[in-house]
Amino acid sequence: MKKEQDNNSENDSTRGRLTTRTIAMPADTNPSGDIFGGWVLSQMDMAAGICAGQRAQSRVVTVSVDGMDFIRPVKVGDILGVYTCIEKIGRTSMDIHVESWVRRGRIGIRQKVTEATFRFVALDNDGRPTPVPDEAELPAYAQEYFEH
Repeated sequence: MKKEQDNNSENDSTRGRLTTRTIAMPADTNPSGDIFGGWVLSQMDMAAGICAGQRAQSRVVTVSVDGMDFIRPVKVGDILGVYTCIEKIGRTSMDIHVESWVRRGRIGIRQKVTEATFRFVALDNDGRPTPVPDEAELPAYAQEYFEH
């Protein structure tokens, strides 16, 4: 776990758009009472998949996770908010920056707990890589989502 930094407090801003939010429950803990890192990773992967799928307008698959940093533990009762933004779009792939922030005890201090970059590949109906469409080709709801 990285050393806590003073710059991840209530006043820090997130990078990206809130994509999912959930509550950390007792069933998701390790023997020390912290939430499993794998549970947090799973929440991040789901949020990144939503972001990538909306941008690709197709099925997407996770192909890699880069630079996964666990900054602070997640505790039972924390609200976990996962924020996503597209960092890079290739011909068939997308890099999605993902940050997880908690609201301690559902109402307390907000802190960043993890971040990583997830790479996705867009797939066609036969499971083969397919080009990510140009932004102008996206439906109106998706264009609004990705406006800068």
